[in-house]
Formats: sequence, C-alpha cells, structure tokens
Amino acid sequence: MQAVATRSILTGEHSTAPSRPYDPAYDPLHTPTPGHGREYAPTYWIGTAGEPPADDGPITHDIDVDVAIIGSGFTGLTCAIFLAQEHGIKATVLEANRVSWGCSTRNGGQAQCASGRLKRSQWIQRYGLNTALRLHEEVCAGMETFKSLIKDIDCDPQPGGHLYIAHRAKVMPALEKEAKILREVFKYDARILDADTVKREYVDDKEAAGAMHEPEGIGIHAGKLAFGYLRRARALGAKVHPSSPVTGWETRNGVHYLRTPGGIVRARTVAVATGGYTSQSLHAQLKNRLFPILSNSIVTRPLTAQEREACNFRTTQVITDTRILRHYYRLMPDGRLQIGSRSAITGNDAPQDQYRQKLIADMHRKFPALQGIQVDYSWWGWVDVSHDMMPRIFRPDPAQSVFYALGYGGNGVMYSAQAGRRMAAMVAGKSPGPDLPIFRSALPFPNVREMVESQAFAPFRRLGQRVLYHWYHLKDDVL
Repeated sequence: MQAVATRSILTGEHSTAPSRPYDPAYDPLHTPTPGHGREYAPTYWIGTAGEPPADDGPITHDIDVDVAIIGSGFTGLTCAIFLAQEHGIKATVLEANRVSWGCSTRNGGQAQCASGRLKRSQWIQRYGLNTALRLHEEVCAGMETFKSLIKDIDCDPQPGGHLYIAHRAKVMPALEKEAKILREVFKYDARILDADTVKREYVDDKEAAGAMHEPEGIGIHAGKLAFGYLRRARALGAKVHPSSPVTGWETRNGVHYLRTPGGIVRARTVAVATGGYTSQSLHAQLKNRLFPILSNSIVTRPLTAQEREACNFRTTQVITDTRILRHYYRLMPDGRLQIGSRSAITGNDAPQDQYRQKLIADMHRKFPALQGIQVDYSWWGWVDVSHDMMPRIFRPDPAQSVFYALGYGGNGVMYSAQAGRRMAAMVAGKSPGPDLPIFRSALPFPNVREMVESQAFAPFRRLGQRVLYHWYHLKDDVL
C-alpha cells in the first residue's frame, strides 16, 4: 500500500497520511521493524494536537545525503534542529511510520531535571562525587536547552517543579536523605513536605505520606511539542521522510546504504534516535543494548469543579510517586487527569483490558472521588531502558560515522533535547561537551548485577521481568 497525502489549505504542503492501521501489539524484541506507514497510537496527545504538519513524504528513489537521522521523535528532530542551527548541516530524517510515532507521542509529557533511572545519590555511588556533580550540571543545562526550545512552541507548558510523593510512610526517611543530598551536595533546592502540607497545598492524593518538591519540572503537550519540532526542523532546511523504515543497512567504503521500501539512502553519517522502538536488527552495535518496557497511560474526561475540589487539586505541576513501578500524573490544562504507570510484559499482552483496569483502580485508590469517572483516552508505549539505567550519546566505533542517543529510561521528554544537541555536535565532528561516562562509553550489555537492576535476565529477559515485577509489587505495596 502507498501512503496518501492530506493537503494543507493554507500552505499547499501536506502531511503523509497512514497507509496501515495502528498495531497495538507491536513488540520491538520480536518484530524486525516498527512497521511501515502505521497510524499513530490513539493517545490524548494525537487526539488533541490538531492536524500533523507538513512533511517531505516517503523516500521514493535512491538519494545521497550527508547526514541521515533514523527516528523522527524528540531526539531525532532536535538533532536535526541543532545540526542546522549550530553547525550549518541540513539532515535527512527517516521515519518508519508517521512523524514522532513512537515514544514522543506516547509519554506522560513530564519534563524533569533528570536523565536515566538513577537518583543523584546513586550517581555518587557509581561514578564518584566529581562526576556526579558534572552529571547534575549536564541535566540542569539540558533543562535550559529544553526551555529555550519550547519558548516559541505552543505546547501548553505547565511549569512549577516536580512533586515526588511518598506513597508510604516507610519511604520518607530515604526521601529526606535524598533531598538533603540534593540541597547540600548539588545545591539544588529540594524541599521535604509533610503529608498534611501535600494534601492541603498541592493535591489530596490519599496515598501521600509526604513528598519531595524539586524546583525544576514542566508539563507539556507531547503531540504539540513533536509537531512544533517538526515545523522548526523543516524551516531550518531538514528533510523529514515518514513511511520510510530502514529495512537494511550496509556500510561500504565509508558510505552507509540504508535500504527503505522506496529507495536506498546513501549517507556519509548516520545518527540513530529510535528510542524504545529500536529493532534488534537495525544495527549490530545496538542488538541487545536496550531493554524496552511498556508503560500505560490514561486520560479522563475534564473534571468538574466539584471533582477538582474533592481531590483538592491546587497544582498542575508534574507528579510522580516513589514506587519502583512508579505512577506519573498531573492535572492537565483542560482539567483532565492524566495518569500512567508500568504495563504488560509483552506486546501481545499489551491490548488486554486488565492493564487499563489496573491503572484505573490505581487512580481510584489515589483519588476515591473519581470512582466511575469516564476515561477518554487509553494507550501504551515502549520505554528505552539501558542495562545500567543511564542514557548514552555515543559513537560506538571510531572507524564508522555512526552515532546514537538512546536509553533515557522514561526521562526523555526533557533530556532528549539536550541529547539531540550533544549528538549534533558529535556528528559535526566537535566535542559533545563535558567529559562524562554517558558520552564516552557504549550502551552496555547486561552483566549479572545489571541484569537484576535492568530487569534483563538474558536470554530469558521477559521471564525475569515477570519475576521482578512481582517482587517490585511486593516491595512497593506489601512488605
């Protein structure tokens, strides 16, 4: 089937329409490619972002390019933006399905001052104090990069910080210790709030036993942000080609031959930005380097004034709780509640209604006043978790002009902008910035310790994940 086009009355340009339906059971560990011309997942972001902007259509013949970027999500598009803006390079972006079809339009829209899954105290344990301090500077710089990008994009920003809610009293001592490290070591103004303050001044989450408040945190509309990045990248001269999956990759004499259904893209340099939708067969340097896990999300109908009062929603800040299998939630600009958490183990299991119902039950536990409220949107998506819980922006082989930015572990809304900028610098032959392990080491294969930490018991990773999810549930809510 061929993709058809929907034209803009105002510009005469068009966005590429889907040629195939959304695949709810897609699984990156078992499917060679993420599809070809697939429709978007039925997310709140896509349902309320308006018509997708114009793109450059599918690849239809063999072409030669200087830089090819695989993946048109937040990372791929910001890499294209910074390549043009800061280095004068106009990239060609290849997307298997519709633009920003993967992680970038299926997340929770929470931009936090973090990257990867580790806390600051864990940075110190793993890397030592000096490196941990530089990592903190990097994510703070990333937040500034993100703010500068979104200031001219209508993406419904909700600033104010991040509320990290203790879901049980027993986790408060650890939260207090982390806040003390943030204040005293990193000079980052994290404050501890008691349960009464949280419920009176922020939100009456019935589970809240207290919270840590971080000064940095912004909620955004993920679909509007993705579409804004697309407009900006193309305005700067980048070409963005949806319905153009990379189905084969050969490198000969320093040239990368990227096979797509419409033609071969011959590229001098390739940047990979495929997130949780990275197929096992894309490139040898990426096989088994990520462990994709599913996250579910629901959005309710708009809350009435009485319902907001019953839940005492006095903040629109981004919120997460302290579960290992954490919840992320907030009150949206249009008055809806969005909440998400971990989901099924496999793509085949993901469409089962039990996972939606579990998330609804979790919402009711936090907000009993919303018992029976209509859920207008429900979706799930894959999260790219690295085996050591930290991202990488890296050139895996100095003899090849291939780069990747991957492994955000659910904290990519903000850091993807900085990662795109850092990868653009690498592509341009410049230093990515500070001397940090996330820039000078490859995504690791799992070792014994990291198998446990990353839920990856290779070769029985999914079996190990089931065992760990059960253990995490016991730790979170029983023991």
